[in-house]
Amino acid sequence: MIQLIIKNKVKKDKQKGDIRMNKFVENVCTKARLKQTSTRKVLPIRWIAFFMAALLGLTGCSSQSSDSSSDINANSETVEVRMAYFPNITHAQALVMKNEGTLEETLGEGFEVSWTSFTAGSSEVEALFAQEIDIGYIGPVPAINGNVKSDGDVVVIANAADAGAVLVVSADSGITSVADLDGKTVAIPQTGNTQHLCLLNLLSQNDLSPVSDGGTVEVVAVDNSNLQNMFDQGSIDAALVPEPWGTILTSSDNIDLLLDYEDIYYSGNYPVAVIVVRKDFLEEYPEVVETFLQVHIDTTEAINADLDSSVDAMIEEINAVTGTSYEKDVILSAFSRTTLTVELNEDALMDFAEISLEQEFIDEMPGDSLVDQSILESLLSKE
Repeated sequence: MIQLIIKNKVKKDKQKGDIRMNKFVENVCTKARLKQTSTRKVLPIRWIAFFMAALLGLTGCSSQSSDSSSDINANSETVEVRMAYFPNITHAQALVMKNEGTLEETLGEGFEVSWTSFTAGSSEVEALFAQEIDIGYIGPVPAINGNVKSDGDVVVIANAADAGAVLVVSADSGITSVADLDGKTVAIPQTGNTQHLCLLNLLSQNDLSPVSDGGTVEVVAVDNSNLQNMFDQGSIDAALVPEPWGTILTSSDNIDLLLDYEDIYYSGNYPVAVIVVRKDFLEEYPEVVETFLQVHIDTTEAINADLDSSVDAMIEEINAVTGTSYEKDVILSAFSRTTLTVELNEDALMDFAEISLEQEFIDEMPGDSLVDQSILESLLSKE
């Protein structure tokens, strides 16, 4: 879909003078503000400057766009679009988009796209608060926290991925069910993240609770890259982990799969990665957000249509950020437990919010400002 990023409205010349001159001026002004990525090119700046100087005093071009938003590229200033993502396959669209430069290409001239990687949702949320990030791929739980703590200034605008997490146990632990986690030590990637809340929900369903809540299950935060060593040393008995770590760990002789992705939460139909935007950026540059979402939709479809080729781009980007190079077979296997989809399960999202409130990660439930999929729904209706 070709996006018209910059719209133009030429003031009508009320004088009844030279009609041909008015039409010429209208054409110049229109060319100066139109941006289309596939069939048109932006008029070179040197020619815009020449014509505008020559026509000064004869007539003018309106600096206002034809809708309620401001002209996002007024005075030929470069518009920054600052993206955030994790070097993780649950943020697959971001990895491919960054690798192939599709967002930059679609936005075209006059826009500068930057990509910042994070390893913790809380850090990305802080960057959003500091207005250092405009649009970000992030876990649903940090997105909820960001929305509540910012009074609605961090908004979820689309889904990115579902499921992609498993519960693994030490092969000699004797654990054959969630109930057997009583008295055991279970690792999660980060306190308050999506996998943590999924574990808390599983414990609650089996009448268990963490030691921190007066229960018998020791829950510890462990970096995914350290899990194998922790299992080898007997420091942990189980771990609820995102992919590709589930695939990596269960390839070991001493770690078994206890619960697959569909048994973790909502039968696997829950968001593990969503997209958020700062509310003020959305209001100021709705056309940019619309263009990004179209690229997100297209990238999701492209990955699902040709996963094998897309995985190469993911591996390259993850390696560039982390220095870790995954085997292609591992990533392909991990996607058997991860669903890339733009459709958001809002019920699952709100249940995450309920658990977050119970655990006091947030002090109130998010309101209607949490999710705004109006642009996404409009784009999908045209598919």
